[in-house]
Amino acid sequence: MQLDDPSLDIIFRTAHTHSAWLDKPVGDDLLRRIYDLMKWAPTSANSSPARIVFVKSESAKQRLLPAMIPGNEEKTRTAPVTAIIAQDHEFYEKLPHLFPHADARAWFVGNQPLIDTTAFRNATLQGAYLILAARALGLDTGPMSGFDNAKVDQEFFPGTRIKSNFLVNIGYGDASKLFPRSPRLTFEEAVQIL
Repeated sequence: MQLDDPSLDIIFRTAHTHSAWLDKPVGDDLLRRIYDLMKWAPTSANSSPARIVFVKSESAKQRLLPAMIPGNEEKTRTAPVTAIIAQDHEFYEKLPHLFPHADARAWFVGNQPLIDTTAFRNATLQGAYLILAARALGLDTGPMSGFDNAKVDQEFFPGTRIKSNFLVNIGYGDASKLFPRSPRLTFEEAVQIL
């Protein structure tokens, strides 16, 4: 089965990264639906290391804003939701449940470079899945890297092995404030078939 062109447009071709937001709330049920879609996408050994904090309340926003670089502060303050995409560096403790047909936990215990690489790579994938799920459900997104990870980790994940990766503002974007679409590399510029 293949998605039709209007569906592909929603997810990829006409979707934009948004920086300005309409004053329209995003319900908790919709955030749950985003997660319930994205959780099915693949990760290495079904490791699922992403941990997500949906920052919605004014008090939670006030905790997040001091970590933002100046250019990202206003767009985060006005976004209905900001998702902190983080990775759990103890994800392997859940592998007996998530990957029960092998002793995958043993692959990671004591191997910090493998833990760190697997956590980062797969949580990043899961963050991308979150963006696609949000778009598929009619929301707009604005992923960002411009923030102080250490401040976010201290504020939202103190005393844990969870580390922030990137942020995604989520809501209903103000299309009147979009920049023109930036170009992309052509197939010939970016791809080889060997």
